[in-house]
Amino acid sequence: MNRRTFVMAVIAASSVVSCGDSSKVSMARAEAHVTFLAETATKDVEEVRRGLPQGAALLAEQWRTHDTFEADLKAVHLALESARRKVQDLRVAKSTFFAVAEPDGRILRNDQEQDRMSGKALFASFPSLVTAKERYFETSGSMPEASGVKAPRPDGQWIAGIPVSVENTTRAVYVTGWSWSSYAYRLEFALRGQIRSELSSKREENEPLVYAFVVVGKTAYGAPVSPDVSRSRLGELDPLTKIKDAEVLKERMEITGRVYGLAVKRVPALGDNVGIAVLRSET
Repeated sequence: MNRRTFVMAVIAASSVVSCGDSSKVSMARAEAHVTFLAETATKDVEEVRRGLPQGAALLAEQWRTHDTFEADLKAVHLALESARRKVQDLRVAKSTFFAVAEPDGRILRNDQEQDRMSGKALFASFPSLVTAKERYFETSGSMPEASGVKAPRPDGQWIAGIPVSVENTTRAVYVTGWSWSSYAYRLEFALRGQIRSELSSKREENEPLVYAFVVVGKTAYGAPVSPDVSRSRLGELDPLTKIKDAEVLKERMEITGRVYGLAVKRVPALGDNVGIAVLRSET
């Protein structure tokens, strides 16, 4: 959804609700917001799908020319940085980590200066990712070392992997992904940018209070500073069981005395039981 389409959707939503009922306004506009974010997330996944095979090919050259490449962790780190820098889709990807693991799943190195993932068992946190030893594969799970928030607040990750192959032999598994909490922050930031752009020509309106969440099954993940009570209420609602396909769930919610409009939409690109939720309240 481009900027013009987004603005028109918000205007159209506003025209069919009573200005005197802020919850109806919030629900209608939240629907436009969540549609925009679902399209944004799909594009983010597509960047990884295009870019990861190219990055794996660059890494394969390192194993092809250095038989013991995996023994030099500094070189592995530099190779990860180089692969991302040379592939446009990876350079702009919203990933919070890139890493390479041995075929048995032991992580060699990630691309962060402080590498908390090194030596951890990749397949223990993401069992179905073992498929990435043979072909490109996406899944989700939870690895504490890849969390975007501090414990005890829960977090999980979306992850994609692909084999690094040399002469039809898998020498490593190349992975990337994002923590759900960090990704919720990315979506919330993008949404607020769209809202401010729209409001720039409508000075009589105040900027609304908005939060974006990623909903995985019955668990809602928000930005690191999002209210815990809002995440809990979304989890209790279990919104994904109330919608299917391209439907959008819209509800009025009252949280700690403030009225919100809620909109939730499934995002198949992020997984079979994953969606995005937006809470909006007029100010």
